Amino acid sequence: MLFDIIEITDEELKALSVVQMKMLRTAQQKKDELERKADKELKMYMLAALNSGMKNSTLIAHKERELKDELQFQTAVLVDNLIYNMSLNEPTGGGDTGGEGGDESAGYIVDYNLSYNERYVIVRDFYLAIPDTDERLALYGADEVAKKYLSSYYSTLYSVLATYSK
Repeated sequence: MLFDIIEITDEELKALSVVQMKMLRTAQQKKDELERKADKELKMYMLAALNSGMKNSTLIAHKERELKDELQFQTAVLVDNLIYNMSLNEPTGGGDTGGEGGDESAGYIVDYNLSYNERYVIVRDFYLAIPDTDERLALYGADEVAKKYLSSYYSTLYSVLATYSK
């Protein structure tokens, strides 16, 4: 996928966490959808103008400018949200985190902007990386962050982790 929503080098791209990469991909997909929608709307407008006998009308140029301005505005909002959300998920060197940011004591990135399914996958993958089933369950059972973060999915994941062995 080509990332042109923000300027990012290959090194920076490789250094992104899984959550940050998902945020970047989602924002890029939204931007691509906005561009496609604007192009489609302009084509429909041009077709309607041509069918109305207004081939050389300045209305087409005005509509194109209007769509480009709206696209730039919507993209700027996406970029601002992306940069903010990615900054919340940057690993930091200790200290308290709170609100929408991650909890470093968890060992996995805590992002309350993600859906419960995405949260579940992140926590599941983190705990499945622990090969010893007993240790995995003991750590998961003591994980207060996961209880809050996963809510009703917590007990479901506990059952999965209890039955899964490598």
